[in-house]
Amino acid sequence: AALGICFIKEIRPKLKSNIKYFYNLLSRKDYNPLNSFPANHFTNMKSSPPLWLKNIRHCPSPNCDERPGDARVDLLVIHNISLPPAQFGGPWIEDFFLNRLDTSEDAYFQEISHLRVSAHFLIKRDGEILQFVPLEKRAWHAGESCFQGQHRCNDFSVGIELEGSDEIPYTDIQYQRLAELSKAIMDVCPDITTERITGHEHIAPGRKTDPGPAFDWPRYLALLNT
Repeated sequence: AALGICFIKEIRPKLKSNIKYFYNLLSRKDYNPLNSFPANHFTNMKSSPPLWLKNIRHCPSPNCDERPGDARVDLLVIHNISLPPAQFGGPWIEDFFLNRLDTSEDAYFQEISHLRVSAHFLIKRDGEILQFVPLEKRAWHAGESCFQGQHRCNDFSVGIELEGSDEIPYTDIQYQRLAELSKAIMDVCPDITTERITGHEHIAPGRKTDPGPAFDWPRYLALLNT
């Protein structure tokens, strides 16, 4: 079944700063940015930040902070992650983002347990969406990065992790959920256009390779237009 996604109430007028924009979202009648999905698929939530997606699992990560006050949220970054590498399933990604990774479970975990990272969202292989950081906060997903001459992409971006690996095909349901989630984010953050959706590999070339050659960009972008 299709997943209807919306964050908040009706959201249309652009403001100079998305941060100010988030805090001026007052209570109005329910709004579903994806008209093809039932408006009541998600329960009501508070009409002001923090901005959490409705009816998915919320896993608040401590690995986030405030965006700069003048930040305009206008970039969407697609990543992949698998723990251990190229293995799927289990609680390890969630545990990693929550700083509770059990290093005794795998030798690789000992190498990364000191890292403090997060993303706004994770889409698992079965299509389940987890949210770790509310949209108005800065998740720690991009690291040293640059998009079209603008550095520190974490300041102005939303990060989505796909459970996956560079060389292993992503699942059909992941593409569907990614497109639906992206549309909802783009409705909340109207400065994110298809031209401002990128991969981690594109904003950190030579340092990062995800989502990798296995990610079908034309397929994803076509879904965004349906």
